Amino acid sequence: MRHAKKGHKLGRTRAHRKATLAALSCALIRHKRIRTTLAKAKALRPFVEPLITRALSESTHNRRHVFRYLRDKRAVTELFGEVAEMVGTRSGGYTRIVKMGQRSGDGAQMAMIELVDYNQSTVETPTTRRRRRTRRGRRRRSVPDTE
Repeated sequence: MRHAKKGHKLGRTRAHRKATLAALSCALIRHKRIRTTLAKAKALRPFVEPLITRALSESTHNRRHVFRYLRDKRAVTELFGEVAEMVGTRSGGYTRIVKMGQRSGDGAQMAMIELVDYNQSTVETPTTRRRRRTRRGRRRRSVPDTE
């Protein structure tokens, strides 16, 4: 039985999982929006949101605690500077997960995870995209003759 087994394993060992989540967190803090698989996005949310909460109160202890998880000085500086300033009034729920459809290579469910206060532009998801169809099905591209 799976009682009290909290967290997502992601098919990785503990060290690999910690490194993956640290790298995804640093990318999210730097770029404010990243595209990854749905499973990784769901595992990233409970990892990064407590770190953002700690960044709201500036102290040496909090910086060292966040650095212990991220292991990236630039990401910690940006988290305690720009990101903490933007989400200072928010009491929680700093991230948003938007499903993006399936990856064409292996069919994995893709998602975009973003910091909520940085959503200046709207994201085009597969549900809002308009498809052009003909009576015979999808419109086919014409291939130029190479003679």
